[in-house]
Parts: sequence; C-alpha cells; structure tokens
Amino acid sequence: MRAALPRWAGPLAVQAAVFITVMCCALTALLGVLVHVSVTNQTIGEARDLALSRLTEATAAYEAGDPLTPGADLDPAGLPAPLRELAAAGGRGTMVGDHDGRPTMWAAGPADRGRTLAVAVDHSQQARTIRGLDRAIVWSSALAIGATLLVGAFAVTRVTRRLHATARVARRISAGDLDARVNDVLTRDPSRPQDEVAAVAAALDSMAASLQGKLLAEQRFTADVAHELRTPLTGLHAAAELLPPGRPTELVLDRVAALRTLTEDLLEISRLDTGRERLDVADEELGALAARVVRASGTGTRVEVVRDARAETDRRRLERVLGNLVANAHKHGRPPVVLAVDGSVVTVRDHGDGYPEYLLAHGPQRFRTEAGAKGHGLGLTIALGQAEVLGARLEFANAPDGGAVAVLTLPRTAPDGDTPPDEPV
Repeated sequence: MRAALPRWAGPLAVQAAVFITVMCCALTALLGVLVHVSVTNQTIGEARDLALSRLTEATAAYEAGDPLTPGADLDPAGLPAPLRELAAAGGRGTMVGDHDGRPTMWAAGPADRGRTLAVAVDHSQQARTIRGLDRAIVWSSALAIGATLLVGAFAVTRVTRRLHATARVARRISAGDLDARVNDVLTRDPSRPQDEVAAVAAALDSMAASLQGKLLAEQRFTADVAHELRTPLTGLHAAAELLPPGRPTELVLDRVAALRTLTEDLLEISRLDTGRERLDVADEELGALAARVVRASGTGTRVEVVRDARAETDRRRLERVLGNLVANAHKHGRPPVVLAVDGSVVTVRDHGDGYPEYLLAHGPQRFRTEAGAKGHGLGLTIALGQAEVLGARLEFANAPDGGAVAVLTLPRTAPDGDTPPDEPV
C-alpha cells in the first residue's frame, strides 16, 4: 500500500527534491574527492621529500664510514620488496608501507656489495591527518546536503503550494464559483518581482473576472428581455382571445402560450443564475407528490411507489423538477413513461431512443436540442438548476434496454414512519 503524500508534495515537489539531492551528492562527492586528492598528494609529497632528505644524509654518513643516522639501516627486514628490487637495480625511491604495525614512509637506495640502504620515517601523524580530513569531508558533505535539501524543499514547497492554490481556484471556477480568486501574494504587491506562478495566477483571476462580467451581463440581458416580453405577451394573449373562434385563432393562442412559457422559463433561469433562491421547506410525502405531478401533467405516466418516504423539501421546486422530467420524457421519448419512488430516489424513465451523447457527457445545455426535436431545450436545464437549489443530485443516463433515465436523489429523506439515520430515535 502506497503512503499518501501531503497535498503540497506532488510529483513536482518530489522530482525537485530528488534532483536537488542528486545534484548536491554529486557536487559534494566531486569536491570531497578533489580536496582528498590534493591534501593527500601534498602530505605524501612532504613525507617523501623528508624521507629522501634523510636517505641522502644516511648515504653520506655510510660512504664516509660514520654511524648511520637514526631510522637508517642496511637491508632492513620491513623494507617493501619493490623498493628492495629498485635499490638492487641501482635506483632510489620512496614508498608508503607498514613497519612495526605503523604507517611508514620508506626511502631506499643502493649501497656497496649489492646491499640496500633504507630510511624509515614515521607516517602515522600524516595518515591520521588524512583520515581526519576524510571524516570532516563526509560530515560536512552530509550537513551541506541536508541544509541545501531543506532550503530547496522550502523554496519548492512555496511554489507548489501556490500552484496547488491556483489549481483549486481553477477547479472552483470550473464548478461555477465565479467569485473565486487566487489573490497570489506577489500579485497583491505589484512592486515585488513577479514570477511565473504569479503571472499564471493573475491571468486566471483576470479570466475569472472577465468571465463573471460576461455571464452577469448575459444574465441581466436574459432577465431584462424576459421582463420586457412579459407585458406585450400578456396584451397579445388578451387580444388573441377576442378573435373569432376558428383554426387561425387556435394557432395564434398556441404560439402565444408557447412564447409565454418560454418567457417564464427565461425568468426562472435568470433567477437560478443569480444563486439567491431561497427554499420554502415543508415535510412532503414523495409518493403523493409524484401522483400530483402526474395528474397535473395530464399525461399517461405510470406512478410506481417501491418504497415511500417523506422529505423535508420545497414542494413547488420539487414538483417543477419532476414535471419537467415527465414532460421531457413524453416530448422526446416514447411510452410507457414511468415515475418511480424508491425512498429518497425518484426515477423518471421512458422507452424512446435515450438521451443524446452531448447531454450525457456535458449535461443539459440551453437552447440545444436534437435535430427535429420540439421545444427550446430549457426544461432539463431548469430541472437541474432547481435540483441544485434543493440540494439534490440529478443524473441522466440511458437504460441498457433502451430509453432515457433521469435519477433524482433527494437529501434527508426516510421511509414513511421511520426516523432518518442522522437523527436520534
């Protein structure tokens, strides 16, 4: 099971932390190797010069017949074999080895009668210095890597947190909250240098403000048009009723009624768009409410109450939702149309060709209907808007055996006579 990362520790933060760690390790390793090689060469060079100097002194004393200097000896037992062979060939050289269990710098050269004159210089102090340097390099490298990683993680975290905040605001705007703004810390103070994240946040805020302005203008235009049409349509309807009976009068009244319905739908949509609708909540029995909706529709819709329930809801809005779903099923589907109540779930199904693909993918869209279909495409849009006001969930699907299915799930309902699960008995 994979451990969950903090919200700010997304792939970008993890990749940045890994990159910083790898680069720090590579850089400190390179610097450590360079320092180790430089100091080691210097230390060994000094020890080699000292050993060769003492070998020169010992050679001079040996050739003069004087006693050998301290540390010098002929054919010593601990002399490394390569140096012994070099001296036997007439050469001089140095080599680090062990003598009596301690690091020793050897210097050797030829003597008379095929013997080897060698000098041993204690190299313990220099070896301890190199080991101490190596330990210091390791610890300082670890501290440098840790400090760099902490500073880098802090810097990356600030950027990723701002990016996550921008993404959250973008999702809120996509969900319809046009008041959402990023208000990035840098955009609030224009005098500060602006980075790329601030530029993205400013662009998103500007886009949201522009979109909000356009939508508000569209909403005002829709409401104004609907209000302006209401008065002349009322007069037109009154005038049409004064016409003599006949087929032309029926056609005029039918079109005037369609225009009045469209006007009322536009007004309702404009009210829903404002987001200021208030509920008039009462206790309602869903089975009886469904029966009332079917009677008011005047259609042959069949009501099935699988499991009745009561709901604290707005009767008028719920009847509007169910009425629009039933009307849409009869207008665009084929009978039989069934309105079923199963607890808090109310389903409206027809046996037609089903919902179009665009509706299933994106939901109802205003003034969009399939070619040849009747209506202006606002019924399902209003139903969805009213369902959101009710706090309900309205979903659209197609049945496997054909037909459109609209499923309305209401909140805070319980079977008749029972107590809701979230309330004490």
